[in-house]
Amino acid sequence: MLLKFNSCMLVVLAGIAGMLGGCATQIGAQTELSTPDISGYYDVATLTPLQRPKAFGDRQFISKAEAEDIAETERQLQLVGEKQSDPDRIAPPEGGDGSEGAAGNVGGYNTFWIDRGNDTFEIDGKFRTSIIHTPKNGRFPGMTDPAQKKLKARRATYRKNTGEAWWLAAGTMGPYDDPELRPLGERCLMGFGSVAGPPMLPVLYNNVKRIVQTPDHVMILIEMVHDARIIRLNSTHAPVSVKSYLGDSIGHWEGDTLVVDTTNFNARPALYNATESLHVVERFTRAEDGNLMYSFMVDDPAVWDTPWGGDYPWPATDSVAYEYACHEGNYALGNILRGARLLEAETRTAAGK
Repeated sequence: MLLKFNSCMLVVLAGIAGMLGGCATQIGAQTELSTPDISGYYDVATLTPLQRPKAFGDRQFISKAEAEDIAETERQLQLVGEKQSDPDRIAPPEGGDGSEGAAGNVGGYNTFWIDRGNDTFEIDGKFRTSIIHTPKNGRFPGMTDPAQKKLKARRATYRKNTGEAWWLAAGTMGPYDDPELRPLGERCLMGFGSVAGPPMLPVLYNNVKRIVQTPDHVMILIEMVHDARIIRLNSTHAPVSVKSYLGDSIGHWEGDTLVVDTTNFNARPALYNATESLHVVERFTRAEDGNLMYSFMVDDPAVWDTPWGGDYPWPATDSVAYEYACHEGNYALGNILRGARLLEAETRTAAGK
């Protein structure tokens, strides 16, 4: 059966997908090439952790009661204020982020804004202790010596915000001397975490993803900032000199499973700690109920001693992906730089300079 788009038009041109809304996903539909159609919306939020809690050791599966204990613990962590049993949580007070003594702090989130889902997941009737299943302890493998040194050096630059221009005393370029020194998320270039991937992992909120499939491409839209992955089907990778934050993704069908191979990352992939040598293989398999099973394997020999991977379900949803619009009204980055200049002026005045 062919998937009918009716009046909805899809265009994939020069690696950019443009869509007009209103296409309803037909669960169980086939494309004109007789491959499964995975177009639709999916809400990947889950309370199952990415890494397995150490207390479970090598246990990949747990009972329903144990899974509910994990879910309840995660739910409680999302609740704030006096009404700890309120599933809607409490909005922060005006001019504050909701944390104790934070009136006037407009720079952060409290858990009112977080939506990690309502439950843990199960696969084939078995509840899982973590998304990661390889290595067998369900945790990230050990890091290489160079990667550990790099991480240690980066963490050494972290400083508590004391309201002082501490960088002037160092006599070197400060962290606010150039907008390009600021984090990618702060600059509205990439969403935080590996929400766009690859691998594509659940995060604190905005976990709805949209997939649009054509005979030659699969587009995955992630409205955490504005990421859109364009997967070329039955193609070859771009030259190694062509690099990007999301890498270069090519895909092919193995039966009812879409296999996606991604290389050609730049020096700052979305996956935390990863490098240009990152290589990710993902698999998308449509179930009879319209959900997807998503699995991934990560290999970055510059960072981790061994490859690691996992899987988790992507439930189909009637929700849609709303535009993040990170740059619209984004005065924060400019104010960060302006604030740094004011702190520098105050420091020089206090020093009599």
